Amino acid sequence: MTTHDAETLLTAVRRAADAAGVAVSVTVLDAGGHPLAFRRDDRAVLISGETSTRKAYTALQLDSPTADLVDLVKPDGPFHSLTTALDRPLLFIAGGVPVHRDGHLIGAVGVGGGAPEQDHAFAATATAALA
Repeated sequence: MTTHDAETLLTAVRRAADAAGVAVSVTVLDAGGHPLAFRRDDRAVLISGETSTRKAYTALQLDSPTADLVDLVKPDGPFHSLTTALDRPLLFIAGGVPVHRDGHLIGAVGVGGGAPEQDHAFAATATAALA
């Protein structure tokens, strides 16, 4: 993923969130988990910076939207212990989406600050804008 790609994702999330009237934080990671872009809206709750980063990291490491993982880590889910098994910043709340190009995982985008469904929609909109 290029820095231009990261800026495209960030801009797309911000436009979608602004249109919905939601203050968010956005994190974009490359395939190695390194941050390429981050932005927290002035009105976004402070914790949204951390949640956006953890959502992006989780989506990247598991190559899956975090929205698809929520039920898997519930007490009766097959991966219920994954949330505490690793010393990594995983977060199983909707809002993280992996980014692919030509069938390869190139990074992830994470959004925090809105309701989980909103965060997921903003991230998904951004990945569609990049495609």
